[in-house]
Amino acid sequence: MTEQKQTPGSPSGEPVHLVIGFIRRPHGVQGEMIMDVHTDFPERIKSGRKALVGEKHQPLTFDTVRPHGDSLLVSFRGVDTPEDAGRFRNQWVYVKSSEVPPLPEGQYYRYELIGLDVVEDNGNLLGKLAEILETGANDVYVVRNEAGKEILLPVIPSVILNRDMERRILTVHLLEGL
Repeated sequence: MTEQKQTPGSPSGEPVHLVIGFIRRPHGVQGEMIMDVHTDFPERIKSGRKALVGEKHQPLTFDTVRPHGDSLLVSFRGVDTPEDAGRFRNQWVYVKSSEVPPLPEGQYYRYELIGLDVVEDNGNLLGKLAEILETGANDVYVVRNEAGKEILLPVIPSVILNRDMERRILTVHLLEGL
């Protein structure tokens, strides 16, 4: 049996999809749903914005969007009843990465960092950036080598020295004990 190598991101030729929310359940009788926000830019979720919903990335357009505690109450065009809205219960909401605006220079979307080669400041290759964990204090980079061994690196200035996006290299300084 041939072994397939897994690579981060979408399969070749498909756009990368970014999560912006998670639909929990219907709310009320007008087809609205409670959606948890999973983006640093919630102001971009507005009426008329196209989104992809669920594993099959069903294209839908937001009809109404309004605050609801720490979440949003949203509805999609053509979804007018609680029964229609119920079909989207517990579904992720995505946008295409090609549709997100560029960030200021020196800032990157997380998906752009996944797959970077991680190198110590002495030139030793540690592996690839495989995952980014969100913690209360700072993010943590999960670096995985070819053998599957993981190193956790706090995203703090004394550890993360340089991100060279053109060469796809992340230079780090390991603190004692890592």
